[in-house]
Amino acid sequence: MEKKNAVKISSSVEETYKNVVLENVNNHCIRLAVFTGEYDWHKHPDSDEVFMVLEGQLFIDVENSDTIIVEPNEIVKIPAGLVHRTRSEVRTVNLCFEKEEAETVFVKVKN
Repeated sequence: MEKKNAVKISSSVEETYKNVVLENVNNHCIRLAVFTGEYDWHKHPDSDEVFMVLEGQLFIDVENSDTIIVEPNEIVKIPAGLVHRTRSEVRTVNLCFEKEEAETVFVKVKN
């Protein structure tokens, strides 16, 4: 058994985007993402995705819907198959809980 500290790990990240698996649990994983900018539009047909923001502010744009703004200590679930993208205007640290081998399908979205 190994203890991990998300704050220490995120503090050491210098890149504008880094995504690391902190731990695997059964067939799911906990990912730590540190980023500024935006990720491409995509969906996960085989897995829900749960985000928890630790630092910064996470915008989750959803196709044909309003943007979800997630603040520190807030949690939101993105259902499997929902087209979305994440973005941030400031350095943002979040945890993501999803299937370890979740399929990611990138899509084109008309604005």
